Amino acid sequence: MTIKQAMIKGITLLKLEKVSTPKLKARLLLQYVLKKPRQYLIVYDNQKLTDQEEQDYLKYIEQLKQGEPIEHITHQKEFMKLNFYVDENVLIPRQDTEILVEEAIKIAKKIKAKKILDLCTGSGAIAISLAKYLENVDLTALDISGKALDVAISNAKNNHVQDKITFIESNLFQNLGKQKYDMIVSNPPYIKRKELETLDKEVKKEPKLALDGGEDGLAFYRTIIEQGYEYLKYGGYICLEIGYDQKEEVMQMIEGKKQYMGTYCKKDLYDNDRVIVTKLG
Repeated sequence: MTIKQAMIKGITLLKLEKVSTPKLKARLLLQYVLKKPRQYLIVYDNQKLTDQEEQDYLKYIEQLKQGEPIEHITHQKEFMKLNFYVDENVLIPRQDTEILVEEAIKIAKKIKAKKILDLCTGSGAIAISLAKYLENVDLTALDISGKALDVAISNAKNNHVQDKITFIESNLFQNLGKQKYDMIVSNPPYIKRKELETLDKEVKKEPKLALDGGEDGLAFYRTIIEQGYEYLKYGGYICLEIGYDQKEEVMQMIEGKKQYMGTYCKKDLYDNDRVIVTKLG
């Protein structure tokens, strides 16, 4: 089987199973198996795969058909132009979350933030991106999952920012101590518990711990909003990613606490409400 034939077969099999973006996934899998860039596949499309390469490729295509996210096979995900290792212990970073990181970077530069706290860090994508693109900043990244923290620590090392981030195993603020930060950022679990079973096959393969936001999907926001101001310096910010339909409820929570001011919401690239920012004042 040549590279071209493998691509056609992979795309056809994925299309039959109605897997999203079949062409892209077939190509990425082939790049992963051959350990070659995209250009190589185009130039050498008549090159034959070895028996082992063909076997591996078709095995991975089968896994995709069963709903396995491609990132769990390749263990790679680009986020904020950085490379991250991901596996079944962490949520796969989404492009939507780049809106949160970009807004946090803008605010951090404006207020010359020195200390930032990342809650529910998962793969470390948010904390590591902030550490990479901000100078003179110390980050603390928390997660309840020790396995997720192992992934985050590895990603910090691979992106050469391990000296700028302290990782702590903690259920939100529980093991933090009484420190004060210039900014708190978080992309917490926000799926309603009853909706977990209705998610796409691929999303169901991700850790439930990173998806389950409690009965109404708002459990983590309550804790962050009710306790967050105690961990902020005066004038400090909280930046939260939200589900597309959670703006009003989260805004109401913030407005119910007299400690916060200047609250606003930013939309994502698809015009969905995505990030809520508020300030201690």
